[in-house]
Amino acid sequence: MGELIVDLAGTEAGEALALALVMLSAMAHAVFGAINKGGADPFLNRGAINVCYGLITLPIALFVVPWPTPWVWTLLFISYMIHILYEYLQASAFSKGDFTIVYPIARGTGPMVTMVLALVVFHESFSVWQWLGGIGLSASIIGLALVNIRRAKHLPNLRGALVAALATGVMVAIYTTFDAYGIRQAVNPFTFIVWFFTLGGVGFPLIAAARWRRLTVKPALQDIALRGFFGGIIALLSFGSVMLATRLGSVGEAAALRETSIIFATAIGVLIFHEKIDATRLALIAGIAAGAILVELG
Repeated sequence: MGELIVDLAGTEAGEALALALVMLSAMAHAVFGAINKGGADPFLNRGAINVCYGLITLPIALFVVPWPTPWVWTLLFISYMIHILYEYLQASAFSKGDFTIVYPIARGTGPMVTMVLALVVFHESFSVWQWLGGIGLSASIIGLALVNIRRAKHLPNLRGALVAALATGVMVAIYTTFDAYGIRQAVNPFTFIVWFFTLGGVGFPLIAAARWRRLTVKPALQDIALRGFFGGIIALLSFGSVMLATRLGSVGEAAALRETSIIFATAIGVLIFHEKIDATRLALIAGIAAGAILVELG
């Protein structure tokens, strides 16, 4: 399977597969965000999710995929540290603000930064229409967050939530670019992906365990474990799909298209978290879709 991915990279079939993987990642990531945001505590949710996907991938890492080279081990360790910081900032944002505020800001910050990084790191070129699409997509996502902020000024931790969400967005761009570099350095792309999840299973859970010990009223472990199980499976789909997409095609395009997850996230916010939506937000969602189309077809 790894050899097939390498062979398809840069071909029309590879581009088509990358598009399908990115859209799968977008849908899965919206569900993943909702699982992480809901429940008793985002920090505990994230810790349980990481434990579950680490346990799922451990036997595959040990007995199925080729072992990483020393250089790939180095890249995996750096990626491990980057993701711990990203996961901490994301959990902080979710713990401080509404899902429909922090999620759009975190996701809207990433695409343009990633496109710039892809230009510098991978020498990817984008047409004027693609740049306009990326700008429009990010602006629409940020605009969606601003509309939601205007309706939620009463939130006590709004400023802290905004700062954490912006920092999360920057980290999204950094990890997307770095992981794309890492997966291209591995002879078999699944070696990087599987070990990425396996190592992640012993990263953030340590932070979650420390938070658990500090809680006066501890939530039910059954709920956390259930969220961890389903969240772990969704995370494998979301992060694994976008990693493969960046190996098959353009990193910048994948990063931008993945942020259509905000469309699915808005639907989740309305249906599950009972957050209201109006004509303005529907128009901004249309702007997100239009920006994504320009990035893909520009």
